[in-house]
Amino acid sequence: MPSTRRSALAAAALTAALALTATACGPSDDNAAGSDKQASAAATSKGGDDFPSLPKGIPAKDLEKWKQKWKSGAWKNWDKDQWLREAHDFINPIIKGHWKPDTMKDAHSSDKTLAGKSAPGTAPGAGSSSDQGVTDPEPTPVEAKAVSLPYHNNAAPVGKVFFDSPEGHMVCSATVVKDPAHPGKSNMVWTAGHCVHAGKSGGWYRNIAFVPSYNDQGLPASQVNSAPVQDVAPYGVWWADWAQTSSQWINQGAETGGAGAPYDFSVLHVKSENGTGKSLEETVGNALTVDFSTPQVKSIQSMGAWGYPAAPPFDGQKMYDCIDKPGRLTIDPAQPTMYRIGCTMTGGSSGGGWFAKSPDGQVVLVSNTSIGPANSTWLAGPRLGPEAKGVYDALSQKFANQG
Repeated sequence: MPSTRRSALAAAALTAALALTATACGPSDDNAAGSDKQASAAATSKGGDDFPSLPKGIPAKDLEKWKQKWKSGAWKNWDKDQWLREAHDFINPIIKGHWKPDTMKDAHSSDKTLAGKSAPGTAPGAGSSSDQGVTDPEPTPVEAKAVSLPYHNNAAPVGKVFFDSPEGHMVCSATVVKDPAHPGKSNMVWTAGHCVHAGKSGGWYRNIAFVPSYNDQGLPASQVNSAPVQDVAPYGVWWADWAQTSSQWINQGAETGGAGAPYDFSVLHVKSENGTGKSLEETVGNALTVDFSTPQVKSIQSMGAWGYPAAPPFDGQKMYDCIDKPGRLTIDPAQPTMYRIGCTMTGGSSGGGWFAKSPDGQVVLVSNTSIGPANSTWLAGPRLGPEAKGVYDALSQKFANQG
């Protein structure tokens, strides 16, 4: 049955896997600032060096003019006809200095997929041998626990995703994951689909960037605005030069009710805003393997969610985690059953990685935060099956021949 308290041994095992590897550089190390020039090349196809393809309908001769117009504020045009939504429409040119400590601090949480207090789904079925189509009893809330400082020593792959939407600066959480095409040199980040794309009602968000170990020293919000950027973004700002999410999220995803939530995942390929000369994985010192085997809940003794909750009573400036034995949640019996754990983290933790031990003892990413109730007593995340693996593989293959 779901645990009502945090397992110290399970927590230690999961946390240990998130720490820096022995060969990693600290954020103040010169190597972390980019002395190694053997970098993975960013996408440099017909669109130039800061996005991998031309915006739809823009002639090549007008590219530089378009880029300058975009960086000067044209990205703020959210007219429905201008808000590109299809998978191939992703546009995210780097705007240097756009994400500064004050704009990062003021970004608010994305609550796109919060459900009501009562979870949708089938009748409880804790005794069922199959996970498909089952909803277990609602878990006991697990109090979110602050991650030890500094974050780069205790949760190196975890960070925050910042993006702009029609509602303003927004924030989610995310995790550095391994890239099979570039072992040890990954530039891939895992988050939720609703952190990069509005789903059925809209298109791709803009100015999407990842900051690993955000606010590494856990400064209070009152000090973040005036803090040196290296304290807030110790490993720099990494812009998405491509994003992949599921076609189900693009076509079904909704702000409330959980529509599309079983497919609410996304993978980003990122490049450093300042051209550090090293991959993201080399820079932060760790990346997690993604497990697409969708293990049944009965085989998982402990699962943990990490993230930066930003809605009250949290303020988005500090990292937290929740660890619990997972249960099952069904949104639609025709779609995959989701994992669910007790957790008091709020909006802003969306997209944060869920970690568990695989049968061989390795800690792996098995899900990401997608939805939770209005009273913030639990979180649910998608199972990462064939659809998620297809998204992951497509992005890895897109950049396989670069760097």
